[in-house]
Amino acid sequence: MGWQRLALAGADLSLWTDWLPPAEADTLYAELRDAVPWETHVIRMFGREVASPRLSCWIGDPGASYVYSRTRFEPHPWPPALATLRPRLEQACGATFNSVLANLYRDGRDAMGWHSDDEPELGPEPSIASLSLGAPRRFLFRARPPREAAKLELQLPHGSLLWMSGATQRLYQHALPRMARVQAPRINLTFRRIL
Repeated sequence: MGWQRLALAGADLSLWTDWLPPAEADTLYAELRDAVPWETHVIRMFGREVASPRLSCWIGDPGASYVYSRTRFEPHPWPPALATLRPRLEQACGATFNSVLANLYRDGRDAMGWHSDDEPELGPEPSIASLSLGAPRRFLFRARPPREAAKLELQLPHGSLLWMSGATQRLYQHALPRMARVQAPRINLTFRRIL
């Protein structure tokens, strides 16, 4: 199966549910779980600093620093597994990437609230390729502003690739909600281009 375009007014959004075959996704998940230097990022929420509700690592080419929630992240070097994957991903998406935010959600209690990936260094219409490994999780979109109920809900399975580009980040927020029944971990890789 290939790309499936998703209906969300004004957004450029597509999903490939089985971009990586299960055995390859299993291997990549195991390699990254052990090779990535996972850390707890401190973020600003409602005027105070809190520990991010997931483990993360900013990876990229030299100079591809990223500012998120008033904190500057300098990139860690590409692990071999991601350096090998990057050209395949660029070919599939028709884009180039110089960085990736790796996130480890330890179980369903780890989550990410409503936000847009619209930092200035990503440009006016960021293109983001989001690869999911491990436990399937719900992924929601809603219009910004006004902040309404979720407009689109997806299930992101193991090995799936979500492509977000065009006006998606300007028009919509997205979230990964808590799921109490999920006991297994999930790794999410959001490939980006820092300008």
